[in-house]
Amino acid sequence: MSDAADRPAPRRLEDSLSWFIRATDAFGRFAWRLFARVELHGVDHLRGLEGPVLLVANHVSNADAPLIGSYATPALGRRIYWLGKQEALDWPVVGKFIELNAVIGIQRGAADVDAFRTAKRVLDEGHALIVFPEGTRSPTGALQEAKEGTTILALRSGSRIVPIGVSGTRRVWPRGQKLPHPGRGRVVLRVGEPFTISAPGSGAERRAAQVAATTEIMGRIAALLPPAQRGVYAAAAEPREATPASGPGPPPAGAAEATKGSPGDPVR
Repeated sequence: MSDAADRPAPRRLEDSLSWFIRATDAFGRFAWRLFARVELHGVDHLRGLEGPVLLVANHVSNADAPLIGSYATPALGRRIYWLGKQEALDWPVVGKFIELNAVIGIQRGAADVDAFRTAKRVLDEGHALIVFPEGTRSPTGALQEAKEGTTILALRSGSRIVPIGVSGTRRVWPRGQKLPHPGRGRVVLRVGEPFTISAPGSGAERRAAQVAATTEIMGRIAALLPPAQRGVYAAAAEPREATPASGPGPPPAGAAEATKGSPGDPVR
């Protein structure tokens, strides 16, 4: 019998917010008042969303995750899952803190395969998951070419996608610095409208549609960022540039379909 067959089935993931996550996010919002002036735009797009939700964001600083977690989680009103290195979860005390905040550990050696399978499992069970399509922090702060794993994940899970744009976090926690710096000015978190993507056809036609869908995802993120941060997706952001605070406009025909969630509870 194979090792895979011997493994017990993974336990079903929780969707509701635990007291620990609520407390962590409340502390995070308090801490952000010490480090920056936080501006929130479009968080209403998160309220009342049910079923599988894939949040996609740009990534420029270690401060991005605490910012998004502190403000997006209470707006969504559901647990948001993150993928992290298993070695971090194995640290004494700190590892348990990370695990209790809905971070799922991925082994470094087989990160790509394990990460995709775990991410798809989260969405297949109907939960919310956040990913950074660029795969790593941008060294310049501008959007880099996205990895297509995010698009494939969205297509195979049928999840609604919520774009998030973060700016100003590089000043708070610059790349290469071990600790954040307080009092570093304005930080902006913008949330766009939920949407879905499709890649019809087969062969080369489907491949082209998949590439277009990746550009669609990144263009929606870019539209939520200042022009200097749009990077290689600046052109894809231009049609939606007029309404960055309330979310981008409708996608091109055949590439994506905009969807809206129902009203929900106010941010706690």
